[in-house]
Amino acid sequence: MAETAENIQVLICTGTGGIASGSLEVVSAFEAEFAKHGVEAKVGKRCEVKKTGCRGLCANDVLVDIVLPGQEAVTYDFVTPELVPQIVEEHVLANQAVEKKVAGKYYHDFLAKQQRIIFSRCGTIDAESIDDFIAHNGFTGIKKAVTMTPEQVIEEVKRSGLRGRGGGGFPTGVKWSFCKASPGDKKFLICNADEGDPGAFMDRSVLEGDPYGLIEGMMIGAYAIGCTFGYVYCRAEYPLAIKRLQKAIDTCYERGILGKNCMGFGFDFDMKIKAGAGAFVCGEETALMASIEGQRGMSRPRPPFPAVRGLWGKPTNINNVETFANVSYIFYNGADWFASIGTEGTKGTKIFALTGKIKHTGLVEVPAGTTMREVIYDVCGGIHKNRKFKAVQAGGPSGGCLPAEALDAQVDYDSLIKAGAMMGSGGLVVMDETTCMVDVARFFLNFTRVESCGKCIPCRIGLKIMLEILERICAGEGKEGDIELLQDMAYDIKKSSLCGLGQTAPNPILSTIRYFRDEYEAHIKDKYCPSHVCKPLLKFAVIEGVCKKCGLCVKACPVDAIRWEKGQTAFIEIDKCTQCTSCYDACPFMAIE
Repeated sequence: MAETAENIQVLICTGTGGIASGSLEVVSAFEAEFAKHGVEAKVGKRCEVKKTGCRGLCANDVLVDIVLPGQEAVTYDFVTPELVPQIVEEHVLANQAVEKKVAGKYYHDFLAKQQRIIFSRCGTIDAESIDDFIAHNGFTGIKKAVTMTPEQVIEEVKRSGLRGRGGGGFPTGVKWSFCKASPGDKKFLICNADEGDPGAFMDRSVLEGDPYGLIEGMMIGAYAIGCTFGYVYCRAEYPLAIKRLQKAIDTCYERGILGKNCMGFGFDFDMKIKAGAGAFVCGEETALMASIEGQRGMSRPRPPFPAVRGLWGKPTNINNVETFANVSYIFYNGADWFASIGTEGTKGTKIFALTGKIKHTGLVEVPAGTTMREVIYDVCGGIHKNRKFKAVQAGGPSGGCLPAEALDAQVDYDSLIKAGAMMGSGGLVVMDETTCMVDVARFFLNFTRVESCGKCIPCRIGLKIMLEILERICAGEGKEGDIELLQDMAYDIKKSSLCGLGQTAPNPILSTIRYFRDEYEAHIKDKYCPSHVCKPLLKFAVIEGVCKKCGLCVKACPVDAIRWEKGQTAFIEIDKCTQCTSCYDACPFMAIE
């Protein structure tokens, strides 16, 4: 970071990940140390301890920035309350950074290829302070927008090239124009914050770290389409995000920013939060609207589309959190600035949540067009334990799994679809050589089957049958023709399902068959799992010649089922073995079959 300040600032990550790692205790420790040493009196400067949002490198929490007047920020990671006295005494008072505790080269590599636009205030401002938000360009976007006509605002968004970040990638300005053109004196604006993809937490981090930025983006959208009421549909599993957003909404009402005659600009806009119960299908537009209306979250046929007949039968525009967050920055810096970032088909940046077998998990924001290889290796440090990369699942549970030969695919809508995956909301699950792709397909299909609303037969029954076939294959009971049957059913379900859940649920199966068909055939024909994951197909034996005689498997075994002496090959006693796979997970040499 290049942040400088007139006063002494301590920026502490207090997003969900930071709090789970003890950041609130770190905050208290800094406040106590400042009081103990009388720091403000000694240095003659005000000391600010800011509780910021997520910084991205969640695996290294608690992250703390020390910003001394006129100097760039110095970042510490893995900070504990016990470390705080040393940082205050040596760095804050003596101006000597505690070098051994400063974040290393990996942190700078993590940031080097990122372009943090949406996240530029996350980790910089006090997430709950409207004054801090205003000091960082806050509400200058809406001030600019109201000097234009609603039609000009929509044209500005069209010219920027912004596409919806919720997964479909539909041009945002075009979507707004449809709702604007729909007749009716009452229209609704909805922010979809129902982020249900396993391992994805991009929207949550924006809500926790920059809630006022979302409000501003929604105000611009409401002004453009002629809407006076907006909802933020957020899953109830995000209590901190809901708390901070509600506080921001309340503060905006107190200051006349929301409500009647917003900011004195002559338009009205009210908004509220609707907490969802955690149904994945409610991320789909029509199911989401049904949930807001108090009905069961089930999809509706389209047309009519929400822009024509949406919430309570009124014209409705729906975008996700990241889309509205982008809108604010388009009006801070102009459409041409935004259009200069990214690729021809995908403008701006994209936030990704990286999980799985990767060294540095967390959130990254990169320009569209950055390759998957750069994201995984340059930004996130490569594969955990330096194992061999196998695949990355892009686009959430309905996305495709891409192999090593697709690592140079650009992360934009068109390139990922061509490769057999999709951008989706931005979840990336990285897999190494210990991952069974048949088991991965089974896992994600089970997720979408459970989350199906059950309204249409292809999704309700078809996914169940496909899952039963995959479970048979993983159990060593697969048979000839299963692969072809899975493919035929996948295409039929994609074509005939009512909503996006069913239409995309077969993607993991189709992509894993496309790129890893040999693993399916090994399970079916040889009754063998090449990645040693499917328990019914495991032998649990140490491979002579591959074993490095290190004893790591012995230490990992919870039931003492492995015999080993120093310098000798380990031996698994089958009668004691519980097939827990702890030894396999612990062995870095793939020496256990």
